[in-house]
Amino acid sequence: MKIWRRTPKWRQNQPTASDMSTTITCRLPHPGQLEILKSPARFKVLACGRRWGKSELGLIDILRAAHLEHKRCWWVAPTYQMAGQIWRDLVKSVKHLTNVVISQSQRRIELPKGGEIAIRSAHNPDKLRGAGLDFVILDEAARMPAQIWHDVIRPMLATSRGAARFLSTPKGRNWFWERHRDGHDPLQADWAAFDFSTAQSDLVDPAELESIRQNTAEHIWETEYEAKFSDDRGQVFRRVAEAAAPAPYDEPRPGHAYVAGVDWGRSKDYTAIAVIDAANGKMVALERFNQVGWELQRDRLAQIAAKWRPQVIWAEANSIGEPNIDALLREGLPVRRFYTSAKSKSPLIEALSLAIERNDITLLDDPVLLGELADYRFDRLPNGSYRYGAPPGSHDDTVIAAALAWYGAQHTSRNILDFA
Repeated sequence: MKIWRRTPKWRQNQPTASDMSTTITCRLPHPGQLEILKSPARFKVLACGRRWGKSELGLIDILRAAHLEHKRCWWVAPTYQMAGQIWRDLVKSVKHLTNVVISQSQRRIELPKGGEIAIRSAHNPDKLRGAGLDFVILDEAARMPAQIWHDVIRPMLATSRGAARFLSTPKGRNWFWERHRDGHDPLQADWAAFDFSTAQSDLVDPAELESIRQNTAEHIWETEYEAKFSDDRGQVFRRVAEAAAPAPYDEPRPGHAYVAGVDWGRSKDYTAIAVIDAANGKMVALERFNQVGWELQRDRLAQIAAKWRPQVIWAEANSIGEPNIDALLREGLPVRRFYTSAKSKSPLIEALSLAIERNDITLLDDPVLLGELADYRFDRLPNGSYRYGAPPGSHDDTVIAAALAWYGAQHTSRNILDFA
């Protein structure tokens, strides 16, 4: 893939790059970016996949507005940190200009003929209220508070009839989705919406993109790379029914290695134990119970371990897990601790989701397990990460037990099989 540092088409008929005191050169836009740059719409909504080049497009657009059209411009991001690279790119693009004033502390650039670019954070929308604007870019708009547009930014564009760009990957059907619908409404003359997947650019090698797709859960791929809008709380596990089958056998098979996952019940929850054959990815056992004391629960787990002889048992160690794990270790069971946190839970759940979609795992045809998997949801957080969990009033005990067992199969199966 070749990258060209060349004056883009919108710079034609303007001063050439030979006069470096007045000219800014940018990367040549790819066809999708050119389509958006040529659009006469006042408000443009871009729903684009990761690495499509929306930030680069915004850079071209805001430099054009500030440097060539001498407008007062803002680049608004969810946080100052998220705009760090854009700020560095802006400074690099203009620092050679004559009489340019760059304020690092205020993140503001004053251009020679009156144009201005400032970086702003949407973290506290009320702090953005103030004088009018000519042009604004809302970067990762879907991750901003809903009032940022109607209550704060839109009034600031009224006097100048200023323009706005909304750049983002989708985040459910929120206010960004509503503006996206405006852009596709032929009766909204000021608006235009554009939809581009990551593949619709020349910035990511197709082989690299295919590698990412093969190792990414479908719900993440559709949102992050295909830029599709989903419900605010999307379904995590797809193709669950196709992955279910009756128990393959009732007894352990010679030469096969088994792993188990345990989710301890809390209050009204259940303790769940899942066992997977690491040799073929088949779930062979699933136990679920509550209303019994911890000693009886550990005894039940010991009985399952005596039958299937798992090489490793991954158990959630948070809170009540610690004393139970300590007791099981004293009894000689091969238990390992898994500490569940926002950081560790996402890859745990996403690995199970991907395994189900790729038919790498065969689930037991258990109605509780299949129901919990079907109900499991994700929320997209403002920082771009995901939060996973069961809907209020529902359980996820068998989901976590299955995910821990699959984690064990993936992280220990090679050593286990060699040992076996």
